[in-house]
Amino acid sequence: MTDHQLTWPGVLAGWDRRLFDAVARRHWPGADRVLPGLGRAANHGVLWAGAAAAIAVFGSAGARKAAVRGVASLALASATINTVGKWSVRRPRPLLEGVPAARQLATQPQTTSFPSGHAASAFAFTAGLALESPGWAAAVAPVAASVAFSRVYTGVHYPSDVLAGAALGVASGFVVRRLVRDVQEARVVPGEERSAVGAPALPEGAGLIVVVNSGSGTAAGAGLDVLRASLPEAEVIECAGPELPAELEAAASRATVLGVCGGDGTVNAAATAALRAGVPLAVFPAGTLNHFALDLGLAGPEDTCRAVRAGHAVHVGLGRFTPGPHGQGAGYFVNNFSIGAYPELLRHRLRWAPRIGGGPAALLAAWRVLRAERPVPLRLAGRPRTVWLLFAGNGTYGGTGPAPHRRDGLGEGLLDLRLAYGGGRPGPRLLAAALAGPLSRSPVHTATHLRSLRIGDIPPGTPLAYDGEYAESPAAEILLTGLPGALTVYRPR
Repeated sequence: MTDHQLTWPGVLAGWDRRLFDAVARRHWPGADRVLPGLGRAANHGVLWAGAAAAIAVFGSAGARKAAVRGVASLALASATINTVGKWSVRRPRPLLEGVPAARQLATQPQTTSFPSGHAASAFAFTAGLALESPGWAAAVAPVAASVAFSRVYTGVHYPSDVLAGAALGVASGFVVRRLVRDVQEARVVPGEERSAVGAPALPEGAGLIVVVNSGSGTAAGAGLDVLRASLPEAEVIECAGPELPAELEAAASRATVLGVCGGDGTVNAAATAALRAGVPLAVFPAGTLNHFALDLGLAGPEDTCRAVRAGHAVHVGLGRFTPGPHGQGAGYFVNNFSIGAYPELLRHRLRWAPRIGGGPAALLAAWRVLRAERPVPLRLAGRPRTVWLLFAGNGTYGGTGPAPHRRDGLGEGLLDLRLAYGGGRPGPRLLAAALAGPLSRSPVHTATHLRSLRIGDIPPGTPLAYDGEYAESPAAEILLTGLPGALTVYRPR
């Protein structure tokens, strides 16, 4: 036995080859017909995308959430494999000596062998499911294990390639769970926004007009009972759909305080109406995510009622983009404005959701954007750029990446700008940007704070998103501006 064979790498390589040869010699009845086809079905994640769509269609709301978690885990594992794994070890594929011809793939993979991308995707999807819905994961796990084993059975991977891929996949599931937890954490304590002196106190709610978006994410349980009990003299108007902006404008024109009950898109329309009318805003969170309310420190309608009764309010900043959507002079955003991958995802989801439901639509939209979209050429501050995503946040966001998730203050009027530059495919680029840090300059990502930004040479029809609303760019040039302390909003002291 040579010195090389006595080293750990030599021992492991010998074990790997012996196990590979043992699998090649073994015959499993029916496996020659099933396993190669199963491996082909998993190419490019098609099998798992189909499984996620089926779970989203036939499963409960919790199952749809688990499916999204599984797809996100798969995307992270795939991006890691293709950007780091395959190019760091560069292990050659196994020699096919001893592998029966009936098992061998018609087209052999040309990439390096370590680690197995199929195993990583299979176990990432299963781990993402398991951490949200163990029942669905138990149903999928045998298929995932079979896909991973098929890579050894057909002779395209060593066993250690498959084990390493499976471990990376499981790790991706836990990383996504951690990221989701970070996103879901919300600040529900007051920040350092400047107090608004002279905000009217309405002990019984007289002068408060609350417009309720009856089509909002959780409008049915929005706490209207709490509102009516705490502020019995407040006027409540329920509406939804295209008439909502007009109702908000009309209410703001005759209210002492404009109230809004809905999600971030509804809050955006209410903030615009309140700003134009020069009246304070009372936000009763009732949407799916409620980013603005939570960053402001409002945990629920009880907090808003308490602040309105006592007259406690703060000045918050807004983001403005000029010209505004749909021919308006200016548009505003309370959370963020974006061009690139996210507006495209939102456009596809809004188009498909009425036909197949929100969960499946989100999955299909993500799949479409990550595989088919192209970066957007722009001119930023006079310089030509190509970007996968431009994110401009209202206020300084915490967290890393091109689309961070929480703020510690809303009064400063700064734009938190994050850019993921074009080139390559969107998945690896957005992942690399996510790992680049909150304030960095790299070949794939830039993050900085600005008072204003001029975006020029915008291609006609380019989609943009603001606070979850979708529109096409109204002009070839848009000016983004931060407006410090522009709006008065009620918030407990």
